[in-house]
Amino acid sequence: MAAATDPQEDPKAVHPVDEVLPAGKLAVLGLQHVLVMYAGAVAVPLIIGGALKLPKDQIALLINADLLCSGIVTLIQAIGFWRFGIRLPVMMGVTFAAVGPMLAMAANPDLGLPGIFGAVMASGVFATLIAPFISRLLPLFPPVVTGVIIATIGLSLIRVAANWAGGGAANPNFGDPLYLGVALAVLLSIVLITRFVRGFFANVSVLLGLIVGFLIALSLGQVSFAGIAEAPWVGAVYPFMFGAPKFDAVAIATMCVVMVVVMIESMGMFLALSDLTNKPITREDLARGLRVDGLGTLIGGVLNTFPHTSFSQNVGLVGVTGVKSRYVCVAGGFIMLALGMLPKLALTVASVPQFVLGGAGIVMFGMVAATGIRILHAVEVRGAKRHNLYIMAISLGVGLIPEISPRFFNKMPHALEPILHSGILLAAVTAVILNLVYNGWEKVSAEEPHAH
Repeated sequence: MAAATDPQEDPKAVHPVDEVLPAGKLAVLGLQHVLVMYAGAVAVPLIIGGALKLPKDQIALLINADLLCSGIVTLIQAIGFWRFGIRLPVMMGVTFAAVGPMLAMAANPDLGLPGIFGAVMASGVFATLIAPFISRLLPLFPPVVTGVIIATIGLSLIRVAANWAGGGAANPNFGDPLYLGVALAVLLSIVLITRFVRGFFANVSVLLGLIVGFLIALSLGQVSFAGIAEAPWVGAVYPFMFGAPKFDAVAIATMCVVMVVVMIESMGMFLALSDLTNKPITREDLARGLRVDGLGTLIGGVLNTFPHTSFSQNVGLVGVTGVKSRYVCVAGGFIMLALGMLPKLALTVASVPQFVLGGAGIVMFGMVAATGIRILHAVEVRGAKRHNLYIMAISLGVGLIPEISPRFFNKMPHALEPILHSGILLAAVTAVILNLVYNGWEKVSAEEPHAH
């Protein structure tokens, strides 16, 4: 695939982010993005539905609503309209940051799903309104801070990849050599494709690796197609399918705190994409992207699903493939829409075993971490700037605590759980504070693009 001309060399050239690829390539590359995020996208409705002991058909409704809403919000984020959408290759899905508070709401008989959806809607409005204020924090994110955050994003996701490769954390056969062998086969396939193949097939190396792993798993009898035959071809999703929402002040306040966490994490994702795509972003760009977190969460509450954010898995995929076009994610958004309305198709995609995803996850999430390390490599650490090493060391250490020791903060107040269990947020807050202590305030104009 021919790369777009560098806009810095030719001002009239189309930036690779805005390049529209041929339809066939867009479909395949979009499918690759969907496969990478699918397991994470459907996990939250499965967890909440299980906690509420919902029947299988209602859990299926939650999943359909989740996929449909993810498609809608991805299109808003990648295409952009008015003051919404960062117009970068972003895939949107339901965030795990809200799982803890939503499980607590699910356990309260006075709230249940209507209470969850009411809190989600209210927090979506809140997040949309405060997006411009969150974006004003951009001066607090020089390269030494963004490098730490991006590296923490990648390193914290390695645990997700390891759980996938082992067959899923809840799998009684977790770590079975068969699972690990297939995950290794996927990883080696991606390595060989990226090393010896050129052009379009190199860009879909992750998809090809997943196909190799799926075929191996299928030949070993490890792929289940259960439920596909019974599933309807078309599934309707409409607002408030579980009844009118309930608005509880405590639940809303809790979810608003979660959304602040989500938006700060999203800033890290956007800055990582800015670096990976060589597309500088301004404070207003950040505000447009963060508004979609809020708008997507509001839409999610209306359409029977949960808070939305940009998926870090797909940031890693951009780094692995080098495909920067946002229209690939537009194609992925349309595929998610189709999956949300076609339950048979959604279950077919869900039949890809988690251990197949594991090998690809190690490559992609490692790529995110490597991007952060590359940014940190360019940070001055000698002379007057020698203290930058302390910023890196302490922030990375604090950010990885929840990943390395999940029970570390278990004795802390439950209300602080969304903050203390987010390694990305801990790394961000620590790096920002230490940067102010050591380096002072770095002034960045609202109009000045943020580039590393």
